[in-house]
Amino acid sequence: TKTPMTFGLFVPSRYVTNITEKSDNKTNVPVIFWLSGLTCDDTNFAQKAGARAFLAGEKEGVAIVMPDTSPRGDNSVPNVDSYDLGIGAGFYVNATKAPYSTHYHMYNYVTIELPNLLKEHFSIGKDNLRSITGHSMGGHGALTIAIKDPSNWVSVSAFSPICNPTNCPWGKKAFENYFGSVEIGKAHDATALLSERSTPIAEFDDILIDQGDADNFLTEKQLLPENLVEAAGRCGQKVTLRMQKGYDHSYFFIASFIEDHVSFHGKRLQKRSAQILASKAAAYDFASTAGKPITCQAMVARGPKQPLSLETITVAPPKAGEVRVKVIANALCHTDVYTLDGHDPEGLFPSILGHEAGCIVESVGEGVTSVQVGDHVIPCYTPQCAAPSCIFCQSPKTNLCPQIRGTQGQGLMPDGTVRFTDKDGKPIYHFMGCSTMSEYTVLAEISCAKISKELALEKACLFGCGVSTGLGAVWNTCKVEVDSSVAVFGLGAVGLAVIQGAKMAGASRIIAVDINPEKFAAAVALGATDTVDSSKLDKPVQAHIVEMTKWGVDYTFDCTGNVNVMRAALECAHRGWGTSCVIGVAASGHEISTRPFQLVTGRTWKGTAFGGFKSRRDVPKLVQRCIDGKLPVDHFITHTLDGVDKTNDAIEALHGGECLRAVVRY
Repeated sequence: TKTPMTFGLFVPSRYVTNITEKSDNKTNVPVIFWLSGLTCDDTNFAQKAGARAFLAGEKEGVAIVMPDTSPRGDNSVPNVDSYDLGIGAGFYVNATKAPYSTHYHMYNYVTIELPNLLKEHFSIGKDNLRSITGHSMGGHGALTIAIKDPSNWVSVSAFSPICNPTNCPWGKKAFENYFGSVEIGKAHDATALLSERSTPIAEFDDILIDQGDADNFLTEKQLLPENLVEAAGRCGQKVTLRMQKGYDHSYFFIASFIEDHVSFHGKRLQKRSAQILASKAAAYDFASTAGKPITCQAMVARGPKQPLSLETITVAPPKAGEVRVKVIANALCHTDVYTLDGHDPEGLFPSILGHEAGCIVESVGEGVTSVQVGDHVIPCYTPQCAAPSCIFCQSPKTNLCPQIRGTQGQGLMPDGTVRFTDKDGKPIYHFMGCSTMSEYTVLAEISCAKISKELALEKACLFGCGVSTGLGAVWNTCKVEVDSSVAVFGLGAVGLAVIQGAKMAGASRIIAVDINPEKFAAAVALGATDTVDSSKLDKPVQAHIVEMTKWGVDYTFDCTGNVNVMRAALECAHRGWGTSCVIGVAASGHEISTRPFQLVTGRTWKGTAFGGFKSRRDVPKLVQRCIDGKLPVDHFITHTLDGVDKTNDAIEALHGGECLRAVVRY
């Protein structure tokens, strides 16, 4: 535009370092372009619809960029005394007629200049990971920009768009002034562009349009959505036109339905992101390493309370019933830190920690049939042999398959040996049957949950432990009913997953308890109705909660691993039927206690491992629910780092108190 331009930008909290830091290795952030309508600038959308849009963007993990509607700059930018031409009315075209031809290049600005700036400075929208939407004139811009070059956009939607500008007063006026001809404007007319096609646009499975039926510009024939739908029908392009009863052309209309549009784009951006990652993963030449030892980098725990050591190790090929995988992303769990700090009675050194990861199968051992090379898998520390003779796997009451428990607890593979050796050829122990703080690891086949490739592994890895455990404690172990009351002690990733699961189960009251009030906002966003800072009470927290509820709550969950908190959770469970679930793992040697009267008066005390999920059967279902948009997990990822060598940084972040999950991508 040859003039300074201003744009608005919303970035989800998990990507804030893309803005604040100058790292050359930033996360690729998916983005939605919002194009505003006549008379608007870069601020209108944020002020009038931003609250709902940004909340949805945070949930979906997408950025939203809001460019201006025209060049402005100084007096050199031509303008007329008209709301539908000149400043505030650039129509997202490259003007070719004077006096507008010098500065009015909004098409290039939106499709080239701004995307390149976002990619270069903030790593936003790389690999064409961007979608587009807009309102009125901006809806026209979104539709035409996407239809003209669909390979550069993942999806497109619009609110009250000018669908056929060459046949309406607004469009004719704009094209005559910007091009000198309405006919030339057909290249920027969504209806005309679709009319030229004989087949649907392969990139767009649907085009979502919302239109208010009380919109005065609809009756004045400025918008003409019926023409677009007719043209789409002729070429087979799916267009979902939702006529919204009683809504006009205002930003109130946009605010009412913007969450639907952000979700529409978010799901498609997520799917495309996974496809991009899968295609990159497919480039690995696993054939060259199959059956051979692999030398790679790993973070080795040499002893308790010592920083992990970056070392070059050798990973042996898988034996019968085993699978060797390339670890793509590993999420740090408190259990890893718990072991590294020396609290785990089964903790062995030297070992390779890590158990919450997303991986790709590199090779398989003899007899492996459930996975093959190239499959995406999540290692599960709770295996599922599924053998007809296994009473645990066949029982609906438990997920505690003991098939490899004996060797797994000793840091060994099922045959009693290890697959890791250091540079001196000395053995390194396995951890929880997973050991994913290594670029490659070996798993038992019965510990591999095969998942869809549609979810990026840096998100899918969360289902390997904490998130699944919290959800399952609610859904499986306690089977929380609709309208139940719940109290959650400890608001780390597991505690927040409990809150999310309780909300999804229909709990009507959810009390979030922690000693760090900064965690309350996240808890409330996920469904908590009450918050309690137990460090500020002048009485035991259980007494406080009983006072809040008269008899206590139906279900309580300890997510701290503190035996005193476990007791408090039990003692505020409802008299007569309350259930308290222990999720947190206590330090070695600690015991729980309470007065027997607490149990005599009807309370139940139980525990859960991996949320009661049968790993190989249920984890793929959780992943699919996430893909379908029914189980969002982006809010758990607060830190993202690149390179296995950054694992100590992830541990430091977890100790800092503001980290839920730090995902390290290898």
